[in-house]
Amino acid sequence: MNLPRQMVFVGRNYVDHAKELGNEVPKQPMLFLKPPSSIIRDGDAIVLHTVSSHIELEGEIGLVLGARLSRATEEEAMAALSGVVAINDVSARDLQKSDGQWARAKGMDTFCPIGEPAPVPADLGALTVVSLVNGVERQRGTASQMVFSIPMVLSYISQTITLEAGDIVATGTPAGVTRLAPGDVVTIELHGPDGVISRVSNPVVAGT
Repeated sequence: MNLPRQMVFVGRNYVDHAKELGNEVPKQPMLFLKPPSSIIRDGDAIVLHTVSSHIELEGEIGLVLGARLSRATEEEAMAALSGVVAINDVSARDLQKSDGQWARAKGMDTFCPIGEPAPVPADLGALTVVSLVNGVERQRGTASQMVFSIPMVLSYISQTITLEAGDIVATGTPAGVTRLAPGDVVTIELHGPDGVISRVSNPVVAGT
């Protein structure tokens, strides 16, 4: 899997996650960008950068574009989707609050573990993301629980941001975000109707 040209993430797309952080559910998709330089692969280490004292996991359902998408309908957006993938939107929660803008809190090196893409299942609503820390489940959420559906999110983004083949969209995290510590092993799994279809697992190490 090559590096995407860009990655667009959706914030607060699960009601329970918005509530656990004391936030209101947005009236339209809340978007932010994450740089490709933050990407790591299965087995690479997540670094707890010392500029932050509170770093958390966020397991998400990722979408991989297979064709250019601009001002698309929901039907056109679905036709341009080529795969789904497990993503960990690692987040420095203290910097997210203090900075206001999320570029540093979300975009630091190693803050975007990504698995290998899988084919798009027939029933997108049944896709389930599961996050585990040291083998203990911390998050579980299905696409059907999202505030804004996958087709709606893709169409909405494309109205103002042109997506190209290979670009990635991440669709938000369910409740259960968990603070990370050195020595943890974080695993994000994407489940389809027949079990795990994409996975990324990463050790956590202290920054220097």
